[in-house]
Order: sequence, then structure tokens, then C-alpha cells
Amino acid sequence: MTNASEPAMTVPGFSTGSIEARPGVMDDATLIAHLLLVTAPAGACLAQAQAAMKRHGSLTGLFRAAAAGKCAAEPGEVYELVIAAQELLRRQLNEKLLNGQALTSPAETIDFLRLHLGHRRREVFLCIFLDTRHRVISCDNLFLGSIDGASVYPRVVAEHALRHNAAAVIVAHNHPSGVAEPSLADQAITRRLKDALGLLEIRLLDHFIIGSEEPVSMASRGMI
Repeated sequence: MTNASEPAMTVPGFSTGSIEARPGVMDDATLIAHLLLVTAPAGACLAQAQAAMKRHGSLTGLFRAAAAGKCAAEPGEVYELVIAAQELLRRQLNEKLLNGQALTSPAETIDFLRLHLGHRRREVFLCIFLDTRHRVISCDNLFLGSIDGASVYPRVVAEHALRHNAAAVIVAHNHPSGVAEPSLADQAITRRLKDALGLLEIRLLDHFIIGSEEPVSMASRGMI
């Protein structure tokens, strides 16, 4: 990183000057290159970042490869910094939500879930337990599956909801295939969860499915 007394170093398509005013207009590779500035000269950083994006196809692909330790073709700093950046974002969202901020929109929930589930290579079924004002009480990974799916038991979800004294629940799981469309099994388990929680006067607010593209809110589709 440059300090205030040093001029910004430039290479074609890349400047090491402050990014504070323009991070939103940078492409993914350029942002990754800025993370790498602590490890290598600017030109090498941009080349490494562009090569990593080309090799893995997308940020999601890079995150998944890094989390799985499958970035052997990259310089170690690339995937280590990607993992660190992702973990910092996840912790920042956790901190905000577990300190009493309510989940008030599908967009906020999707941001949270993408960081928790978007990079997973196995199916994970996650439950967010909420109080009467939709503030997060707890976020628990309840079921872990193979590449093909996870067995979900409504009784276990209901027991956790009672333990947390939850008034409402949001559930979510990832599709490692990348396709977020709800399957018939997804629809069936959603109905069973809604019925089981309803007997306890606990609302099932939504069931999100996270893939490599746009996540799906089953509530927004009228499936709850």
C-alpha cells in the first residue's frame, strides 16, 4: 500500500493509489490485486489476480477453490488472502446481526447466507433463529450432507427453535451443483418444516437456496 507521501505506482490498467473513492467500479481481479499489494509489486499482483480469476472463472469459483485448498496452481498469497478477506466479511456480518440488528429484507439475508454457504462443496442446511422483532438469536448449521444432499429432520429444527425461544425461523441450504432452483424434495421439506414449527406457533419466514448464481427465496415465489 502507498502512504500519503508516496506517489501512486501505476501499471497498465492498475494504480496503487487509494481505492477509497472507487472500489465499486473496479473489476474483481483489480480488487484482488489490491489485497495482494502487501506481498508483491503492483504489476505482479495484477497478473496473479487476473490469472486466478481466469483459472477459476468467477469469485465464487476462486472462493470455493481456496476454501477447499485447491489453489495449488496459485501463489500461496492469493488464496490465503482470499480466505482471510472472506472470513473477515463473514465475521463482520455475524457481529452486526448477533449484536441485535434485525434481518428486515431478503437482500440482507442473502448477503449473510452467501458468505456462510456460497463456497461450500457439500450441502449444508442452516437455520437462523429470530426473536419477535426478527433479531438474530442464533445461526446454526444443523445438517451436513454429501454432494447429493442432506437429511433434514423437522423435529430437530423444532427442538432447536424451542431451545432458543425463537419466534420465527429462516432456513437455508446450498446446492453444490450451483443451480439454485428448488427441487421437489426442497418443496416437500419446506412444507414439513412449516407444519412442524406451526404446531409450536413459530413462523417459518423463508427457505433460501444458495447456488453459484442468483439465490432463490421460496417465500418470494409463494412456496411457503
